[in-house]
Amino acid sequence: MRFLKRRSNVLIHRGARPRAAGPAIAALAFAFAVLAGRASAQTAGAPAIDGIRCDQMEGAVFHIHQHLTLLDHGKAVTIPSDVGRPLLGGCFYWLHTHTPDGLIHVESPAFRTFTLGQFFDVWGQPLGPTAAGPARFKKGALRVYVDGSRYTGDPRAIELNQHADIVLEAGPPYSKPVPFTDWQGQ
Repeated sequence: MRFLKRRSNVLIHRGARPRAAGPAIAALAFAFAVLAGRASAQTAGAPAIDGIRCDQMEGAVFHIHQHLTLLDHGKAVTIPSDVGRPLLGGCFYWLHTHTPDGLIHVESPAFRTFTLGQFFDVWGQPLGPTAAGPARFKKGALRVYVDGSRYTGDPRAIELNQHADIVLEAGPPYSKPVPFTDWQGQ
């Protein structure tokens, strides 16, 4: 049986040469730094909403666009620019806007289904039978159109498919929506 002895804070077997732990520690430190960097790039200081993270970079795996029109008693309601881009967060939620024209950007690191309800949650606005963001309707329910056809289901469940054209009307006057066609190569 070999005896163990201590040499420079390293426990070694008698007759064995001490080995430098430096390369192993350096490798572990590097791996930890890479993983920590990925974690901070993914969370970037803003909390996840409905399982949607706020990342430092826009997702490159799944990138599609939709158009949303809100009408409050016939008057257009602007969808603000930078929905899903917190001022102090320095990040992009996978559902966001860049400009105040109603174009929603889905830019995710993974293929999955997103809904209009999730976009409103990222926006921090209500979406239900009588409210769509700042547009409120006291009597009756919202009128909803998807790709020019009347939609009677839960507006929160509308899937954000490529080039979906979504119109939410809160209150009269109601009119059949004009199709959105200005995708500008999106």
